[in-house]
Amino acid sequence: MQNAKDTFYTMLQSRLAAVNPSRTIVVRGTVRPGLLVEENELPSASPPTDCFRLRWTKLQVVSVAALPLVALECSLAYTTAGNTGNVAMDRGRMLAAMDGELTAALTTAPRSAPKLNYAAAGVGLSPAAMSTNIFWADPVFGPVIATDERLERTATVQVYVYREAGEL
Repeated sequence: MQNAKDTFYTMLQSRLAAVNPSRTIVVRGTVRPGLLVEENELPSASPPTDCFRLRWTKLQVVSVAALPLVALECSLAYTTAGNTGNVAMDRGRMLAAMDGELTAALTTAPRSAPKLNYAAAGVGLSPAAMSTNIFWADPVFGPVIATDERLERTATVQVYVYREAGEL
């Protein structure tokens, strides 16, 4: 399922960067679009703000056939403390902006992407196209949670993929 996870991450990262190119994050000295995969990052004392944190939470085989259909649940958490220039009085607006960015990235057509094998890519090479696509459902937004000066929300989205022969 790693190919599906990698494909979804890179698709979402590029779409979010297109929706709001200024939403970036610095990770280990490198500026990149404001989306990170929690399982790939070093743990920190407090989660970064003003970026999306992707976590894979569930896996379910939906149908068993020659190509089994698998549903992966993706959780996207995001937090903001607002703008310091506005004394954090705009944190609701900032969270709403992130809601809109995520909605635009996940509901814009097409709602599928060719599944790619990034492990086969190597340095300087493009990922290899696989035989199937990934596709996803509408995001489901959880409630806003206020913790101290921060507002946080988590959205979940079901990502579907056909498991190809030889894929784990």
